Amino acid sequence: IDFCIDPSAICSNDKYPDLKWIAGMFRWITEIQSYETEEFRYMDGLKGFVDGGLNDWGFMHAVAGIVTQGCHSPPCMEGAEFNGVERKAIFVKTLKLFGLVVNDKAATGRRLEGENEIAEDVIV
Repeated sequence: IDFCIDPSAICSNDKYPDLKWIAGMFRWITEIQSYETEEFRYMDGLKGFVDGGLNDWGFMHAVAGIVTQGCHSPPCMEGAEFNGVERKAIFVKTLKLFGLVVNDKAATGRRLEGENEIAEDVIV
């Protein structure tokens, strides 16, 4: 595969279907798990999320921001869009696929922009 000619080949090449997962895991290991600033450290946040019973949806919000925009407090750049409700639904679905029990509040709430509270009025 020549990524210089076709950079999207990592996701669209039928000859190597596992390539995007390998690249995704590499990015996760080298950029997400090692993410660390004065305000947020991924590994500390992960430990807190697990030790807290998978209830800290601020952690999910931070990780989604790191993955999609490169910072833990999205939106991270002028004009950037961040669909926290959609990202949260994917995160909850992934936890359930791993067989984990997800707190009901997490499955039915949404993050309010600029707040750390969970609103109970939206089903995700």
